[in-house]
Amino acid sequence: MSTLEEVQTRVHVSLVQPRLPRQAPTIVGVIALSFGALLLVLGVGVVSATVLGALAFLLVLPAWSLAIEGRRGATDRLMTGLIWTAFAIAVVPLVSLIWRVVSKGAERVDGVFLSYSFFKTQIDQPVGVYHAIIGTLLITLGAAVISVPVGVMAAIYLIEYGKGNKLAKAITFLVDVMTGIPSIVAGLFAFALFTLIFGPAYVSGIGGSVALSLLMIPIVVRATEEMLLLVPDDLREASYALGTPKWKTIVRIVLPTALGGILTGITLAVSRVIGETAPLLLIAGATDRTNMNLFDGAMTTLPVLIYGQNLRGDAPAEAIAWGAAFILIVIVMVLNLVARIIGKIFSPKKG
Repeated sequence: MSTLEEVQTRVHVSLVQPRLPRQAPTIVGVIALSFGALLLVLGVGVVSATVLGALAFLLVLPAWSLAIEGRRGATDRLMTGLIWTAFAIAVVPLVSLIWRVVSKGAERVDGVFLSYSFFKTQIDQPVGVYHAIIGTLLITLGAAVISVPVGVMAAIYLIEYGKGNKLAKAITFLVDVMTGIPSIVAGLFAFALFTLIFGPAYVSGIGGSVALSLLMIPIVVRATEEMLLLVPDDLREASYALGTPKWKTIVRIVLPTALGGILTGITLAVSRVIGETAPLLLIAGATDRTNMNLFDGAMTTLPVLIYGQNLRGDAPAEAIAWGAAFILIVIVMVLNLVARIIGKIFSPKKG
């Protein structure tokens, strides 16, 4: 075969894959929104119209991509759409919840609401949630004081000392079990413990702290474990090579390196338990007065106050419940913000 014939029989293969225009998702999104709006006009419910509009987007964009980009591009478009849909499903209820609490609760919060308790010394005295705020902070602080040393030291033992032995495996199993126990079980344990020690009808804030610490400890252990595992073994070996004892290596090298993540995990554990109600109803009780003593007398927290006001059901009680819920969410958001700031400050520096 001559050279000319070889050139004529060559098949041109394009190295550039056809692609949809960059505005393709936007175009399909507008079409899906128009389809959903049309369904609303025709009398279809909001939820049904939203679901059908989302399905139209998920079907039209991959079909268009299949015709232009091929099977691989269509699969990529479909999976990307499913991921964004799952993200929207997770975010929409959260945003709706926050919006509802802020819209109903923010208008109730003022200086009087934050500085008065339910205990009235005069008939016309206003009421507030000061006693519940103090109770929430004190009980949560007590739980943190109990949980943080126990959780961090348990994690240090599991990672640094107990790798592979039977005791470490048993502790890991028990931590996994504690992670899934219902909060009411923790409250029952604290109630039974303090009843055996101090007798029946005993209520106190420290009992609530003990109950909450049972829920905090496994979270602190798990968070600390993961952060200690991220510390490179090279740092430990370099410290050992210089003759540093193991305990000092842990204190001076391992813990400072993992400190940002550990503090973040602790803060998130506090955020997890600060909204518990059932354990505190059993052992911490409820009161209209401001109680500063963790070891004596009933102590009200914001979740317990919200529960009690919701049981009343009238308009003033509902307003108080929404205001207390708003304050509780603000506290949790501040704790999470503090956790992020602490994690960024104490995280190992790169470069």
